[in-house]
Amino acid sequence: MSKNVLAFDFGASSGRAIIGSYDDNKISLKEVHRFPNDPVFVNGTLYWDVLRLLFEIKQGILAAHHNGGFDSIGIDTWGVDFGLIDKDGRLLENPVHYRDTRTDNIMEEVFQIVPKEEIYQKTGTQFMSFNTLFQLYYLAKYRKDLLDRADCFLLFPDLLAYFLTGEKTVEYTHASTTQLINAETREWDFDLIDKLGIPRRLFPKIVQPGTQKGMLSDEICKELGVPSVPVCAVGSHDTASAVMAVPSEKEDFIYISCGTWSLFGTESKIPYINEKSQKYNLTNEGGYDNTIRFLKNIMGLWLIQESRRQWIREGFAVTYADLEKEALAEDAFKCFIDSDYPIFGKPGNLPQHIKDYCKNTNQFVPQTRGEVMRCIYQSLALKYRYAFENIQDVTGKKYEVIHIVGGGTKDNLLCQMTANSCGVDVVAGPIEATALGNVAAQLIAGGDIKDLKAARQIIKNSETTTTYSPKDTDEWEKAYQEFLKLDIQ
Repeated sequence: MSKNVLAFDFGASSGRAIIGSYDDNKISLKEVHRFPNDPVFVNGTLYWDVLRLLFEIKQGILAAHHNGGFDSIGIDTWGVDFGLIDKDGRLLENPVHYRDTRTDNIMEEVFQIVPKEEIYQKTGTQFMSFNTLFQLYYLAKYRKDLLDRADCFLLFPDLLAYFLTGEKTVEYTHASTTQLINAETREWDFDLIDKLGIPRRLFPKIVQPGTQKGMLSDEICKELGVPSVPVCAVGSHDTASAVMAVPSEKEDFIYISCGTWSLFGTESKIPYINEKSQKYNLTNEGGYDNTIRFLKNIMGLWLIQESRRQWIREGFAVTYADLEKEALAEDAFKCFIDSDYPIFGKPGNLPQHIKDYCKNTNQFVPQTRGEVMRCIYQSLALKYRYAFENIQDVTGKKYEVIHIVGGGTKDNLLCQMTANSCGVDVVAGPIEATALGNVAAQLIAGGDIKDLKAARQIIKNSETTTTYSPKDTDEWEKAYQEFLKLDIQ
């Protein structure tokens, strides 16, 4: 008899309900519900439409119930964003999107109170303007009335789980993205929190992935006509779930969880917090089984997605396959961008921002779609090389292969360019890494799979991968030296 669990996997543009079935040998996935996750811009603020997402979760539960049923539920999402709950258990307002502009200049204000070096030494977290630390500080200073009415904050997957169970806890891997967790103790750093004037009462109990958050509430069960099942704490930060599914038999490995963001890193039992890791702006985030995901957040396929959205707005119905073909038709290495240049992370006319960047850095300015796409592809692959070298420098280890998991595994051009740029084999797959990790955590919680090592072996048996070997490495080495002339962030 197979065991069925229900995984909700939320990305920045869509969400899915997936049934994971386990038969003691393999995990198989069946998508039963897919829905858009479109942010909403209202009166100058970019919000997540969280109540609509709860509606879609309910539809996913119903669809799964009518497709064989399920024994538990797990939820994973992107990091850093949250909702505020008042003392009566009510959501105070829609969660604000991390791409909103409210924290654009907040880091400098925070550093006047707590030096940058002190924050990094405590948390080991990469500095990004939208980290939860900066969002909560913004509220404490500029929307104190709102924060005064809040009893606690819940990170996005924990907020959705609260709607299902009524339980207010925060899962560790997600909490580790806030820049408010002490990297050594793996608990809230209340010394830092106090210095920033953020009330302690806001911070819920932290629970570990692979444990139970609560039971599906009687209210939900009655509304939907479904039985009550456990809602599990999985690796609720989507990268934590994706890393669980890396099909490596080695203890030391490099991965790229490749989607809207590219998370380039390695798994470690200890955090790496020193001058080099701070200089390279590398982050120490939580993983399953109390591991550390030592990684670099890199602006990933967002560059391609947002460029395509702009061209569609201009009336060109181009597909991703069209754009890859146009990129391949152009000459290589005519210009480069740093994918993490701040303006590239904002919605808007990204192709024009790329042209402006190239002009301002005295490079060839791309004109056609193909030239813009070629610039994006090769720049991403070179940024991966930069992160690869940074991580090897800090850890003192050499890695012989890079595992790419997630949606980016379908992009053959990017996978091949990554192998060329980094000079090592790239193993691509599984595509559905995040869902597989979510399912595996539920199965471990239910006692069906022994541990993380066993889960990775089962996932390896369940999935196929593709290997890309390096080509044209001399040309890519010359391009990398040119790329390094940019002000790389």
